[in-house]
Amino acid sequence: MMTPEGNTLFRTIAARLIVAAAVATTLAACSSAVTRETSPVSTPKYGATRVVQRGDTLYRIAVENGIAMRDLAAWNGLGAPYTIYPGQQLLLYPRSGGAVATTPRAPSSGGTRAPAASAPVASAPSTAPLASGVAWRWPVDGALLSRFVAGEPTKQGIDIAGTAGTAVKAAGDGTVVYSGSGLVGYGELVIIKHNEQWLSAYGHNRNRLVEEGARVKAGQQIAELGRTGASRDMLHFEVRYNGKPVDPLLYLPKK
Repeated sequence: MMTPEGNTLFRTIAARLIVAAAVATTLAACSSAVTRETSPVSTPKYGATRVVQRGDTLYRIAVENGIAMRDLAAWNGLGAPYTIYPGQQLLLYPRSGGAVATTPRAPSSGGTRAPAASAPVASAPSTAPLASGVAWRWPVDGALLSRFVAGEPTKQGIDIAGTAGTAVKAAGDGTVVYSGSGLVGYGELVIIKHNEQWLSAYGHNRNRLVEEGARVKAGQQIAELGRTGASRDMLHFEVRYNGKPVDPLLYLPKK
């Protein structure tokens, strides 16, 4: 099971993909700092976006851009604890020209640092698959232990049973944007960027076999299955669209 902080890494990375090139460590044990927003009026920057960098928090980004943190969270579909991820792209304006806050905000949580970052609660629709342009394949063969549940912070992907040491393979062609163990709840984690909108994540590995920046092909071994950060040997697998989790079973080949 992933902790809510787990969502931070992906958003940060997704942002980095769409706007500028910047990834981060989804990863450091996330610490929540309680801070007070002092800006009474949000100043949206229509058409502008901000890619989350390592160490960013939603509060810091909001302050730097003259936006109330809760407005920034609402514009990006984020809920408490406002976890964000390195590489994630945030909108600095209402998606549909919605109302802008004009009243002071009460003290609120600054959010989890981006790997050090803050976490998305909302997820993309799970009924109709979105076109991804990725020829998805299963990262390992094994029984399904846990399914994706939209909006449930601890079920942002699927868990697949396996034996320690089993080859974990890339679910599609792409570039490794994170390889590390800094994100609480994911153990040894690898994240692959497939294109400007799509990411996949592979957690609880026993051993990571690829470094950040490496180009990988679908079916290439990237890790060894394990139980780091988990109670049993298994692979935690996530698919993210613009940093938000979607149901991997909508994209993986039917078994």
